[in-house]
Amino acid sequence: MRENWTLNATSAKHAAERGGHPAILCEDRTVTYAELHRESNRTAHRLLASGLAVGDRVAYLGLESELYYEIALGCAKAGVVLVPVNWRLTADEVDHILRDSGATTLFVEREFAGLAERIKPELASLESIVEMDAIARGDGFRDWKGEAATTDLSAPTGPDDAILQIYTSGTTGFPKGVVLANRAFFSLPAAQAEAGVSWLDWLPSDRSLISLPGFGIAGMGWFMHGFNAGATNVVMRMFISEEAVKLVERVGVTTTFAAPAMLQMMIEERGVTQETFRSLRKVAYGAAPISSELLERLIDMLGCEFAQIYAATETGTCAVCLPPEDHVPGSPLLKAAGKACAGHEIKVIGPDGAELPVGEIGQVCIKTPAHMLGYWNLPEATAKTLVGDWLHMGDAGYLDENGYVFLCDRINDTIIQGGQNIYPAEIERALAGHPAVLDSAVIGLPHPLWGEAVHACVVLRDGQAATARELMRYLSGRIADYKIPTEWEFPESVPRNPSGKILRRVLREERLTERASR
Repeated sequence: MRENWTLNATSAKHAAERGGHPAILCEDRTVTYAELHRESNRTAHRLLASGLAVGDRVAYLGLESELYYEIALGCAKAGVVLVPVNWRLTADEVDHILRDSGATTLFVEREFAGLAERIKPELASLESIVEMDAIARGDGFRDWKGEAATTDLSAPTGPDDAILQIYTSGTTGFPKGVVLANRAFFSLPAAQAEAGVSWLDWLPSDRSLISLPGFGIAGMGWFMHGFNAGATNVVMRMFISEEAVKLVERVGVTTTFAAPAMLQMMIEERGVTQETFRSLRKVAYGAAPISSELLERLIDMLGCEFAQIYAATETGTCAVCLPPEDHVPGSPLLKAAGKACAGHEIKVIGPDGAELPVGEIGQVCIKTPAHMLGYWNLPEATAKTLVGDWLHMGDAGYLDENGYVFLCDRINDTIIQGGQNIYPAEIERALAGHPAVLDSAVIGLPHPLWGEAVHACVVLRDGQAATARELMRYLSGRIADYKIPTEWEFPESVPRNPSGKILRRVLREERLTERASR
């Protein structure tokens, strides 16, 4: 029933019906559903006792752990909106997210506490910092909770109320807070059950590996779907391919979601065989391009069902899926993103907003019951992306006669490297501060492991000199390390249109043509 589409109701249900079942395995620690319910209740009561009200923002900066998901559930139970912060960001980027969200409380793991203390004096809204240590089972977090009550709370939020604010950047590179409601984690399983399909499924008997970070919708969403099903969620502090392989074999992982680069690293670990992955029943992949050669290797090595996911933070959950039955080696459908998930719709529109016929390339739009409530404090950006019930995606593509969507290019030039979104404008702004740089253009080019590599075209000022190594050192600390280009060239100019906009497609096509000729 839709009125039960809340994390509060689900937590109470699992505690009553399967309280002794493991909810989370993290390193050598196990948390049952009863324990998770009790401690997230305690967290919720403590949040309310500190003066927080429904709709207030609370931030988390740290790696994955059972405590992170306890905080996520505690926030939902208190009606407080959780703002997870990417721990790989620079101090300025973290400052922007905390400032923009207006978070009054920050939970921070010890290794990032120094960063938090440095930026706190400049943040009037940030009233308290709770330092924590997952390995010490909470440390300062445990002290903060104290003897707060463990009783159930009356639901302060319903299916359509905000519980999560995930920051993602647009084409300008400035992070935007995508606000998601409870329903984001319930609508897809319900629609699939009604339609009688199981392209993506989470079972109470599953041991689901959470390998993607929970500061993004991929990691958080995969956990929440497993949690709502009553599965055991195997949480990695951070992804290390060798450790992921060991967990699959030792714990008996049955399902996971990962970027293609992560799966490739796993099957290339020393000593792995098909027997290593015998427990897997289904693997979902997405968040980056995948080659047909890699996919066929994965199908052969893992020996399980595969489902490709196409989604965005704004969609709230998976919106398009290439189902297991279409994963046939050599099939032309392996080039498709998939079909609309149950309860979802896809259309492709032209520049005038009119729907295009089969085979014509335009902007991909998705109608999903899990869609975002909007961008935090950005009504104009929200209205541009969410038009009625339709999300206008940043991708160009076309539909075939059977409803499969094929993606052709990204309208907004976002680079996707190993599942991480990287925005060229942000890197170009940082490069502009170097005294030797006159102009620059950043693009993504195919990479066999990471999906795409960050490629910088830098125009130097007359009489000035700079090497790739020097520019990489310059960018270090100004942008997150994973955004720093790994490929460099120094042309005399970069192509722009009459209005001055960089012609990234031209740059990409020229370099791809050059690679092909070599």
